[in-house]
Amino acid sequence: QVHLAESGGGLVQAGGSLRLSCVASGGTFGSLAMGWFRRAPGKEREFVAAISRNGGATSETDDVKGRFTISRDNAQNTMWLQMNSLKPEDTADYYCAARPTPVFASRTFRDFHDYDSWGQGTQVTVSS
Repeated sequence: QVHLAESGGGLVQAGGSLRLSCVASGGTFGSLAMGWFRRAPGKEREFVAAISRNGGATSETDDVKGRFTISRDNAQNTMWLQMNSLKPEDTADYYCAARPTPVFASRTFRDFHDYDSWGQGTQVTVSS
């Protein structure tokens, strides 16, 4: 199982930007499909964005389309979530997740049950 470490969270005003990072260790990063999820206070964990193992395919929830961008660099074992035009409703703990994927499977995964490795999370607070 791969170890994941998120960073980049913080407090930002509405309309501002943050860039979350997820660094992986202990596995072959290029073989992993990756995703971002979030859990707001009192709410269920929800899907935010996902990226295929080679970065060729991405997927985002409708709430963040046009505002958030997921990307990765397999040489750096790192995935990012660029978050622009942040809203108070984006306030949550953000988690990165990973799962091994066959080399022929350039796809994304939107269900948290599909992932078997999780980071500890990074907190994002957007003030109005």
